[in-house]
Amino acid sequence: MTVKTAIKDVTDRIAARSELSRRDYLDRLDKARDKGVHRAALSCGNLAHGFAACGPTDKAALAGDQALNLGIITAYNDMLSAHQPYETYPDLIRAAARDAGGVAQVAGGVPAMCDGVTQGQTGMDLSLFSRDVIAMSAAVGLSHNMFDAVTYLGICDKIVPGLVIAALTFGHLPAVFIPAGPMTTGLPNDEKARVRQLFMEGKVGRAELLEAESKSYHGPGTCTFYGTANSNQMLMEIMGLHLPGASFVNPGTPLRDALTKAAVKRALAITAQGNEYTPAGHVIDEKSIVNGLVGLLATGGSTNHTMHLVAMANAAGLRITWDDMSALSDVVPLLARVYPNGLADVNHFHAAGGMGFLIRELLDAGYLHEDVTTVWGKGLEAYTKEPRYIEEELSFEPAPKESGNPKVLAKATEPFAKTGGLKLLSGNLGKSVIKVSAVKPENRVIEAPAKVFHTQQGLLDAFKAGELTSDFIAVIRFQGPRAVGMPELHKLTPTLGILQDRGIKVALLTDGRMSGASGKVPAAIHMTPEAADGGPIAKIREGDMLRLDAEAGTLTYLGDERAFLARTPATENLEHEHFGMGRELFAGFRQLVGTADRGASVFA
Repeated sequence: MTVKTAIKDVTDRIAARSELSRRDYLDRLDKARDKGVHRAALSCGNLAHGFAACGPTDKAALAGDQALNLGIITAYNDMLSAHQPYETYPDLIRAAARDAGGVAQVAGGVPAMCDGVTQGQTGMDLSLFSRDVIAMSAAVGLSHNMFDAVTYLGICDKIVPGLVIAALTFGHLPAVFIPAGPMTTGLPNDEKARVRQLFMEGKVGRAELLEAESKSYHGPGTCTFYGTANSNQMLMEIMGLHLPGASFVNPGTPLRDALTKAAVKRALAITAQGNEYTPAGHVIDEKSIVNGLVGLLATGGSTNHTMHLVAMANAAGLRITWDDMSALSDVVPLLARVYPNGLADVNHFHAAGGMGFLIRELLDAGYLHEDVTTVWGKGLEAYTKEPRYIEEELSFEPAPKESGNPKVLAKATEPFAKTGGLKLLSGNLGKSVIKVSAVKPENRVIEAPAKVFHTQQGLLDAFKAGELTSDFIAVIRFQGPRAVGMPELHKLTPTLGILQDRGIKVALLTDGRMSGASGKVPAAIHMTPEAADGGPIAKIREGDMLRLDAEAGTLTYLGDERAFLARTPATENLEHEHFGMGRELFAGFRQLVGTADRGASVFA
């Protein structure tokens, strides 16, 4: 299989840019591997503490220093639907490990917060920072140096990127990510969105709104729209950290359990003590990162990954940029229509052929690197198959040759769009990204005066007061990582959608986030430099004419550019936004955090 020149060019640029940092990373990985069986480095007292709570069989196995020990890092909690299924996974993993002649221990737990719960609340200010907390929490669990391989249990927005950063930090250890799957289909996502808009217009009450939301988010599993959580699962599969076809199998099914058991056995088969040593740091390289970017673009995935993938790659010594993403977006076709990019949910996507169909189409058309290392073996070809569980036997069969629903999943020769779902915007206002896959072509260019707000509530208040009656570009600033932790502003989606439906040309410009649920309103997000750093967004004044052109990839102040750039940036006293709901504990993060285009990370 020959990869297209444009894909290879981006891959080569990343490799060249990362030559020194990647070499240093691999040298550190080799040194960690060369220390040998890790429990051998522990004193008797250390080791006794490490297996004190084990049963006699496991204790004897670990004392002998020959049995493999599998670490479990879990994001389980039973408040969040996506992570509730993980409650029973440790027992399942332990049993599967014993069947394979090994031992499994929960190495540690990591926090898992839900942007759906904190949306529009002060707790949202901790959301992005939780990614780096998760990475550090996993590192604490693995620092006991007791494990030959690790399984990672995580699903949602910041959890998987944080776990990947940890897995790559401990890149000498094999890492297998085990998903829990999406909840079954409930109220259609477009109907949920319709009720939300009716509520904002005062046409239905809170009881009707809650009923609709409850029918949509109704049981264990991931939310079924294609936001960051399900983009995470797509990425783990296309980058080779899942088993083939594992991403979108529903919780509580025999196939789900069979895949979990197979993942455990595979993790124990690829340790340094075996013949198929596959450390996480070798699975993730420039080719697998580009494969992940291609998958993100081909499915119209989450805008959050314009930051997360940068941070994840950085943990492996790889340097990627928004320009890399933009170059790929110009050539990668859009092959999936999943809400908010369409009416279907991820269950419909999976039923139409899912990841196996998608990967085969992209491979055959030259958009993916096949010659990569995965936890399942050499080559991405194995991921063009899908799992079956028949008569208590797990097998893998070729994905269907034809899409089960061409309105949801398209062939590479007949894409929904010739270019990807994400775009880089640049100009005299800085850099930002926009998700265009759900935005109609007629709404992708807007030239209008600015309306400036320093909170999303300010815009909502203006809407309720009837002040938003003509075309405008909403500027919501001081929402960046250094200012307040970069919360999502998805609460604005129904309001902006209402205005657009009324015939008003509207767009959003912000240094905050809009999430994988970015919808039909053009939203230039992750603006950098952010307002708190004195970026151009802080110089915009009420009524300034702005132009957002998602087709050309530009975002521009219209007027005397020299005079505009000479303006003194606006400032905002944010002290009141730094206390309450734990935000005071993250002062150090706000000081250390990097810019959005560098991953908004406290590590680099």
